Amino acid sequence: MHFYEVWVRSNKYHSDAPLTYQSEQQLNIGQIVDAPLQRAKVLAVITRQVAKPSFATKPIERIYDLPPVPEHLLSLADWLHAYYPAPLGLVSQQVLPADANDKKLPTPLKAGAPDLKTLPPLNDEQQAAVDQIASPGTYLLHGKTGSGKTRVYIELAYRRLANGRSCIILTPEISLTSQLAERFRSVFGERVMVLHSQLTPKERRETWQQILLTKEPLVVIGPRSALFSPLKNIGLIVLDESHEPAYKQEQAPHYQAGRVAAKLANLHSSMLVLGSATPSVSDYYLAEQKDRPIVELTELATASEHAETEVQVVDLKDRSLLSRNPYLSQSLLEAIESALLRKEQVLLYLNRRGTARIILCENCGWQALCPHCDLPLTYHGDVHELRCHVCNHHEPVPAACPACKHPSILFRAVGTKAIAEEVGRLFPGARVQRFDTDNTKAERFENHFEAVHAGEVDILVGTQLLAKGLDLPRLSTLGIIAADTSLAMPDFSANERTYQLLSQVLGRVGRGHIAGHAIIQTYQPEHPAIQAAISGEWQSFYEAELESRKLFNFPPFVYLLKLTVRRASYKSAEKAAEDFAEVLRKAKLKIEVDGPAPAFHERFQNKYQWQLVLKAKDRSQLLEVIKLLPSSGWSYDIDPIDLL
Repeated sequence: MHFYEVWVRSNKYHSDAPLTYQSEQQLNIGQIVDAPLQRAKVLAVITRQVAKPSFATKPIERIYDLPPVPEHLLSLADWLHAYYPAPLGLVSQQVLPADANDKKLPTPLKAGAPDLKTLPPLNDEQQAAVDQIASPGTYLLHGKTGSGKTRVYIELAYRRLANGRSCIILTPEISLTSQLAERFRSVFGERVMVLHSQLTPKERRETWQQILLTKEPLVVIGPRSALFSPLKNIGLIVLDESHEPAYKQEQAPHYQAGRVAAKLANLHSSMLVLGSATPSVSDYYLAEQKDRPIVELTELATASEHAETEVQVVDLKDRSLLSRNPYLSQSLLEAIESALLRKEQVLLYLNRRGTARIILCENCGWQALCPHCDLPLTYHGDVHELRCHVCNHHEPVPAACPACKHPSILFRAVGTKAIAEEVGRLFPGARVQRFDTDNTKAERFENHFEAVHAGEVDILVGTQLLAKGLDLPRLSTLGIIAADTSLAMPDFSANERTYQLLSQVLGRVGRGHIAGHAIIQTYQPEHPAIQAAISGEWQSFYEAELESRKLFNFPPFVYLLKLTVRRASYKSAEKAAEDFAEVLRKAKLKIEVDGPAPAFHERFQNKYQWQLVLKAKDRSQLLEVIKLLPSSGWSYDIDPIDLL
C-alpha cells in the first residue's frame, strides 16, 4: 500500500493542511484522481508520497488516464497558498479543472509553423523594444494607445516559440479575448488556445486537456486564470493593460495576477512583460526602484495623415449646453450627427449600467434601496424592474411611493440603457448597440466583435468594457457622458482610476485610421486627473499622485490588508471590529491600524459590515494578522486595489 498527501478541489474543505489517502497503485506527483471527502467524491491532485500515517486512511477512488499536472504548477500553487493565504480547497481550484472526464480525450495538437507575413513589419521603435526585451526578467512596456503593443507581443511570442517555448498572453476582460486571439491566430494558427470561464464546461475541459496533452509550444490567451493553465516550458508571459483592477481576484485566494505572473516567470526563467498606456503608480515606482527596464513606445503604429484627436470639454454645470437633451450636450449631438453622415462609428462611454441609478419620491423624499444591502437600487427600463448590483435582489417598479402613496416617482443619474434608448430615439436610422455586464450571453461583445469591427454598428454605448484595447478602424467620434463618475468614489485610488479610464477610452479614437474627435462632459473640467488624461501628461500625473500616496501612507509605500466583519446587527459588528482592533494594538506587530469604521457597503445580504485597514512596511506582519483573525464572520483581502 502507498500513501499520498493530496490536495482536494472543493470549497467545502477549509483546512490549510493536505489530506492523506492510500492507493494500491504507485502514483506520480501531479496525478489527477478522485478522492472521497465526507460523503462526496471530489477531484484531487497528488502532491507528495509519505510514510504510512498513524491514523486510518481512505483509498483513492479513481485514477484519471491523464498526464500529471506540471510540477511547476504545483510549486506555484504551494507559493500561492503561502503568499495569499486561503483554504487548500480553494487554492486547488486554481490548478485543477472542474471536470477531468478522460473517456474521450482531445487529440494532441500538431500545428504548422508560425507565419508573420500577414502582419506589418515592426517600425523602428517597436524593433528597439523587441531587442530590449531579450532575456529573462520583468519589463514594463509603457506604450501610448495605438503604438502597437500587440505587434510587439506577437514578435516576442514568435521568437519564444521558435525556441520551443510556450507563451501566456493575459487580457483583463473576457470580451477582449476575441480581438486578441484573432490577431495571434493570424500568425500562430491552431497553436492559439483560448481559456476563460465563459466557455461551456465541455469546451473548458477539452481546452485544458489539450494544453496538458500537447507537447508542442502553444500560446494561451485568457484572463488572469490562464496563468494556471497546464503549459510546459513557458518562455513569455504578457499582462496586457496591466494596470487594470480586473487582474486582482476578488474571491479567496485574493491574488494579484501580476505578482503570480512574476513568480511563474521566475519558476520558468522566462520574460514577464507588463504592457500599458497608463501603468499603475505602484508598478512604475517598483520598476524605478528595482531598476527594471521601462520600455517606451511613443509613436502611433499606423502612420497618420490626420491631425491629433480634437478634444472638446463640455462643462455640465452650464445647463444651456444641454438644450436638446438632458444627458447629451449640443456639441456631442452635432458630432454624432456628423459622424453618421460620414458613415463613421461613434462610441458613447458611461461607467454606469442600467436606465437610472437613483429612484426617489418627489413628494416625501423616499428612495428605493435594497432591503438586504441598503444601497440604491438601479432601474432597468428594458425589463421594468429595480435591481441591486451587489446582491442581485430585484423587484417590480412601484406605481406609487411605498411610503406616502404619492405617484410622483423620479428617476435620476442616467445609465447606459437610458443613453442607448436616447440615441436610438434621436437617431432612428442608426444601428445602436449597448455593451456592459448586463448583456445576455447572446449580446456580449465577444459575440459581436466581427460585426462591430466591420462597421456594422453605428453607435456603441457602453461602460469601461469598451474602454480597453479595442482597435476599430471606423471609429472616429467619442463621447464621454460623465467623466467624473469615478472621482466620486471615496478611495485612495480614485484619481488614478479616473486618469486611467479616461486615457484608455480617449485612446479608442485617433489611432491613425481616421481623424478623431472626442467630447468630454464633466462637472469638474479643471480637475488635475481629467486635465492630465486630456493632455496625455503621464509623468506629471504620476509624480503628483506618488507624492500624495507618500504623504498619506498608501501603496507603493506600504502594504495593505483590509479586514471585514459581518454581524446581524450594527452594534455587534461595531463591537467585534473594536474588540479585534484592540487585540491588534496589543499584539506588538509593526503595523498601522486605521479604523474600525463602517464599510463602504455598510449592509450586505442582511448583515452589517465594519472594517479595519492595516498598513505595514513589512508584508509578513500582515500575514501574522491573518493568523490572529477570529474564524467566524471575518474576511480579509491582502494587497487590495481599493478600500471600498
